[in-house]
Amino acid sequence: MKKIVILSGAGISAESGISTFRDSGGLWEQYDVMDVASAPGWKKNPALVLDFYNQRRAQLESVQPNRAHLDIAALEKDYDVVVITQNVDNLQEKAGSSRVIHLHGELTKIRPEDSFTEEDGYDESKVKEVGFSAIGIGDVDERGVQYRPHIVFFGEAVPKLKDALRELVEEDYMIIVGTSLLVQPAASLWQYTPVDCP
Repeated sequence: MKKIVILSGAGISAESGISTFRDSGGLWEQYDVMDVASAPGWKKNPALVLDFYNQRRAQLESVQPNRAHLDIAALEKDYDVVVITQNVDNLQEKAGSSRVIHLHGELTKIRPEDSFTEEDGYDESKVKEVGFSAIGIGDVDERGVQYRPHIVFFGEAVPKLKDALRELVEEDYMIIVGTSLLVQPAASLWQYTPVDCP
């Protein structure tokens, strides 16, 4: 069975009603990226960061996959499909895709704030599914460590990058959809496709 790797970005979920970051009127016009999506921002004001992602989670609860998500999921009938996404939403899984690699984390999950190291990434065993529940200051693990969004903040390493690269070197086809290819390291992933990959 031929293997397709899909690289997707915010544009694929925009039609479902998910706010993008870079478009006119996007989230970065409403928030300073360093305040809500960086490690220094988390240290400075974790309540603001939690509120920002609580709003994103609440928005996610009310939206559904669109035709693009559904068409990608339908490819699994005839191909071995892996979706590598920059998106933190779960719309591709809702559409029925069985293999999704979230480069930048997942909105419906949290992890203790001390579970990340630059060398090892984050400890998967400490990641917790919360669905659409709001998380606040004082929501802690069994050790008393504050939970943070399971999001790769700007300036942090991308632990799932190795998983993505392993999939890319084995692909027969690559489809890029909904991304401007401006955010690194995701923007360079296409360069790791086999030479004869169309």
